[in-house]
Formats: sequence, structure tokens, C-alpha cells
Amino acid sequence: MSLRSFTTTMQVTPTGQTLGASVQGIDLGQTLSAERRDQLISLLGQHGVLHFPDQDLTPRQLRDFSAHFGELEVNVAGAYQEAGLPEVMTLSNIVVDGKPIGLSDAGQSWHTDMSYSRMIAFTNILYGLKIPVRDGVALGCTEFCNMHAAYDELPDALKQRLQGMTATHDFEKFWEMMRRERGSARPPLTAAQRAARPPVSHPVFMTHPITGRTVLYCNPGYAMRINELAQDESDEVLAFLFEHQTQPRFKYRFSWTPRTVLMWDNMSTIHNAVADYRADEPRLIKRCQVAATRFFATA
Repeated sequence: MSLRSFTTTMQVTPTGQTLGASVQGIDLGQTLSAERRDQLISLLGQHGVLHFPDQDLTPRQLRDFSAHFGELEVNVAGAYQEAGLPEVMTLSNIVVDGKPIGLSDAGQSWHTDMSYSRMIAFTNILYGLKIPVRDGVALGCTEFCNMHAAYDELPDALKQRLQGMTATHDFEKFWEMMRRERGSARPPLTAAQRAARPPVSHPVFMTHPITGRTVLYCNPGYAMRINELAQDESDEVLAFLFEHQTQPRFKYRFSWTPRTVLMWDNMSTIHNAVADYRADEPRLIKRCQVAATRFFATA
């Protein structure tokens, strides 16, 4: 079935950049048919990032929409969850009665969510409620890099060298980086939280389950070491990969507007939340994370 034939009631407008498309003509608050779900999965594989403007969702509707795509993650930190909906997390810099209502520094460095898990992430689905604007320009954009393109443009010799190798990913690496470099109020992980997310290994190169193409699955936020290399060799190769994959030619920058849902494929992108807004410029976003259980057998 062609892409045109199964998007006849939706308007899909590609950005014309390395990633991204706008999808209109669909109410995400309504029950999603299996056919429509499969259409969106196909579009996500093609474009990597989708945004749906002019949505009106409750946290439960966001949760229910997200659940169509797989098993929902409950964040190991166990904080800033929607009351009665632990799968919905609040990302915000808003403080009420001296207490933050959300995680204020989420994602503020290049990473791929849930690469630290044995079952990796398929998609993140975020719903923007309050977006800071200064001088008519939206702040707090989300940047992405295209890991299909990043793999394609690697030197052939490096592709051959790293073929079949794995990298260790560790949840604590990113958590501590945020605590250290961003002046965050995050506490250290408890022993129980660390035990719930022990380091895991994944292939450096992965066959993408939607596109069938190879992606670079090794991100600066969580990847610690290439297991088959000596430590100094691993450090050198990782430094090269991290610089390579974040080149401007692979980047797409999404500017938020209120009532927009943003959905991206964690297997084919890395992302970064740009923190260019002040504490007195409120930002409020609700988030669900979907594991890739529909593509990979559970351990």
C-alpha cells in the first residue's frame, strides 16, 4: 500500500529537512484504529519526528494514545508523575509553593531515551501546554539528529571495524551529568534506583525494525564504552562517533507551540532539549515513553 493511499484523511507535510513532518486532520484524543496506528508507525519510520498541532488532550488521553504504540515506561526516578497516571511525567520549570511541579532539566544534552534499558525505547510522545516566548520567538525547542544519515556517512573502514560490536549504556551517566553540569536540583540516585537500572549492552549498529536500514545506536548521554575495544580505543572511537552524529547536516530543530503533540522515534534519532528560557518563563509539557516491545521480544 502506498503512503499516499493510507494518508488520504490526514494531511502529512514533510519539513523538507533531514527529519520531521507535520500531521494534521487527526484528533489524538479519539480511539485510534489499528490501521491508523500502523499508518503513524510507518510515517514515524519515514520521517523520524512527527508533530500534531492543535490537539486538546487530558493526561489520560495522552496516556491512552501513547499506549497504542507499545508498553509505557514508568520512570525509574519515580518523581513528577501525573496523579493516578504514573506513565505520564511532567516536564516543567514551574514552582508552586516552593516546590517544582516537574523535572526542569530533562533531556538537556544529546541522548536517546531508554538506551539504558534492556528493552529500548520506540517513541516518546510529548504534549506542550505552556511554551515560553520572548520577543515573539518560542523558546525551549527540541533538537534532533538523524541516526540513519549518521550511519550512512560514517567512513567505510569504521563501519567494518565496528560491525558486530556492542556498547555499554548506563542510566547513571546522564543523571550525574545533569546534576553536575546544569546546576540541577536532582538528588543522587538511590541504591535501589541504580539497582533498578543496571548498565546494559546494545549493538553499536542496529537494523531499524521499520525501515530495515542500519542506524547508529550509540549516544553521548548513556553510552559508556565499546565493549570489544580496549578502554583507550573505546574512548577515542566514542569521541569520534559523538562528534560525528551531532553535525549540523544531521540536525532538525523543532519549535514548540501550545497544544502540539510531538512524537519521535528513539531508534533513529538522538535529541536535546534546549534550555534557553529563564525560571520566570514558564514551560509545561506532559510526556509518555513507549518501549519497543512491538519490535523486540522481551527478555
